[in-house]
Amino acid sequence: MADSSTTISQTPAAQVSYVSARHPGFKYIITRALIYLILISGALFIFIPLAWTLSTSLKTEAQTLAYPPTWIPNPIQWRNYPDALTARPFDRYYMNTFIITILSVIGQVLSSSLVAYGFARFRFPGRNLLFMVVLSTLMIPFHLLIIPRFILFRYLGWLDTLLPLIVPNFFGGAFSIFLMRQYFQTIPLELDEAAKIDGANPWQTFWQILLPLAKPALGAVAVFEFMEAWQDFLGPLIYLSSDRNYTVSVGLAAFRNDYFTAWHLYMAAAAVAMVVPLIVFFLAQRYFISGVALTGSGGSKG
Repeated sequence: MADSSTTISQTPAAQVSYVSARHPGFKYIITRALIYLILISGALFIFIPLAWTLSTSLKTEAQTLAYPPTWIPNPIQWRNYPDALTARPFDRYYMNTFIITILSVIGQVLSSSLVAYGFARFRFPGRNLLFMVVLSTLMIPFHLLIIPRFILFRYLGWLDTLLPLIVPNFFGGAFSIFLMRQYFQTIPLELDEAAKIDGANPWQTFWQILLPLAKPALGAVAVFEFMEAWQDFLGPLIYLSSDRNYTVSVGLAAFRNDYFTAWHLYMAAAAVAMVVPLIVFFLAQRYFISGVALTGSGGSKG
């Protein structure tokens, strides 16, 4: 009988403890609500320029200059898009940008992964010093290299061609080498030794074993390079002078100079220019996130 009363007296406390475990407290709910409120506010703040671009691209010229400004165009001017894309040779600009971007991605991925393979898997005198020298190039401002590069490319006869924007990517990039090296160091060295026992040379080990295992890092490098090459403005502006060689970013700048007051057409062209980077980002965002995570993972086995 005594045992029964004790069990009955303890039951409410156990139930309260069980309910507390299943239902978070008031402080937890308030904290989560504040976090979501801050995140939603930040997302809306970032979305405003994109929404304004899309809204302006569908307005008439008079509506773009109206005060107070309106968010919803009335009537909607869908013809702004064909008018904007035919005002300048944007098809040519897109073709040039695709060529530069695709070849830059291929060159950056292949060269950076090969250099990173050497730093991650081989032991040789001065390896760490050389790697630090490579990383130190990240601190050199791009503006400091403009004149030497321009003189070099003029000497080679590459000015007003796409080569200055493509060829340097086949010599690797410090950030991409760093990212790939970090990933290669997470792969056990026993795989290299097993491949060597089976008769594979270093190139076969790199190409047939390590590179397929490094797909997440390769995807991250490809996404980063794609975004950088597609959105590059300063490089094409310096090296390209003919309208037929312009990229999308330089073509948009020229478009603005030609139609400075036609903001509705300029915004329509800018909205179309954003489509490809947005599609690539949403399709490959897991590689982008993994690349960001890799940069902070550190080389624990270096």
